[in-house]
Amino acid sequence: MRQLLLPVLAGLAVAACGGKPAPRTANAPPPPPRSVAVSDDTAAVARDAAKLGNWPVKIGKPYQVAGITYYPADEREYREEGVASWYGPGFHAGSTANGERYDQDDLTAAHRTLPMPSWVEVENLDNGRKLTVRINDRGPFARGRIIDLSRKAAQLLGVDRAGTARVRLRRVYPGGRGEIAPPLPPIVVAAAPVAPVTTVALPTASRNLAPAGSNWLVQVAALGDGGRVSWLKGFLSSFGPVLTESLPGGLTRVRLGPFGSETMASAALAQVRAAGYADARLIPPTSSR
Repeated sequence: MRQLLLPVLAGLAVAACGGKPAPRTANAPPPPPRSVAVSDDTAAVARDAAKLGNWPVKIGKPYQVAGITYYPADEREYREEGVASWYGPGFHAGSTANGERYDQDDLTAAHRTLPMPSWVEVENLDNGRKLTVRINDRGPFARGRIIDLSRKAAQLLGVDRAGTARVRLRRVYPGGRGEIAPPLPPIVVAAAPVAPVTTVALPTASRNLAPAGSNWLVQVAALGDGGRVSWLKGFLSSFGPVLTESLPGGLTRVRLGPFGSETMASAALAQVRAAGYADARLIPPTSSR
């Protein structure tokens, strides 16, 4: 019996040596991250730039949020590393600091100081993915975060599930968009020509004073973030006095005025719309809205 078993055992040993061992994957290290450019990046940026047209560029004045002063600037060689976050459904279709309607499915982002619009390449340092986004809003104002991505951008970069990610930002200029438009001139309301008249004292009621209650306003935006409100107040200050009002639901209404006449308010409205706030509108004195 022993003599019969020896050849069989030997054959099994040879077969075991000749076959491939099962791979051991339990303790295998994860593959290193690869630098991956999102496939629809270029086409999406081109479509976004075409839709944007000649949207006015905004930089704005220094503004303060939670005791920190931010200084908007046209940093041509901007690069930074830090933490990215994203914002989506709660802000969808609301106003951005740029005057646009926020679309969570666009490749956009909020930045605290870069011009609006400008473009940055975002690299997720955790997975190597890269994507170019357009800056059209102000934020984020949570400490340690450097950019707030739209939901779509967060999904493509793999940030949406985790909520945050380590990123590297680099300013880029797609389609030759490297020129910063000059700032809009301040409002100038031309005085009507005065015809020569004989000197006659006018009754008090006929003087060129704004009658009581003729306080025209310009409704500009309603924002849900204190930092965006702070920046917008500074930006609009060159167009006239700025009023803010807290609304139910956490929104803050931002208006210009009051103006003593419809003509003055209309001039301010034209300037605000030219600056990109297409939804701005006049509020007559008798309106409470």
